Amino acid sequence: MSDDGGLAILLLGPAGATALYWALYRYYRNSDKSHDFEHETAVEAKPVTGSDSKVDQIKGTRETRISGDNVTAYRQRVKRIQGDTS
Repeated sequence: MSDDGGLAILLLGPAGATALYWALYRYYRNSDKSHDFEHETAVEAKPVTGSDSKVDQIKGTRETRISGDNVTAYRQRVKRIQGDTS
């Protein structure tokens, strides 16, 4: 093998790896297609609605669990909503 051909093949590996890294970086970062949220998105602020009414006051507790919790029956928390799916 000649020295010129061997050197070209040796340089092709790092050059190809660098090109692959840069292509994957550009693909996943989308840095050429960035969206400047703060400047390109209009968000209108509205006054806060609701009330701050005190419901209950608990000053300490001796119970280790909250009554009505579903920690042991965790599948009950995940339910499919029945209704219109259009």
